[in-house]
Amino acid sequence: MTVSLPLVFVLGVIAWAAIKCLGIRLWVAVVIALFGFWLSHTILAPAIESGTRTGVDVVNGTHE
Repeated sequence: MTVSLPLVFVLGVIAWAAIKCLGIRLWVAVVIALFGFWLSHTILAPAIESGTRTGVDVVNGTHE
């Protein structure tokens, strides 16, 4: 049985837990999210996408 969760949902849950449990302020989480959007428009975007895809494949057990 395969369970599929969108990566954005998982990251949202992690952000919510960090705000509630670790006491991270909301503005810090917003700045980090905005930095992620900015980073996705740089030359590093393909490397980040490839690394994320490889990490997901390793977790799913489909990495060769």
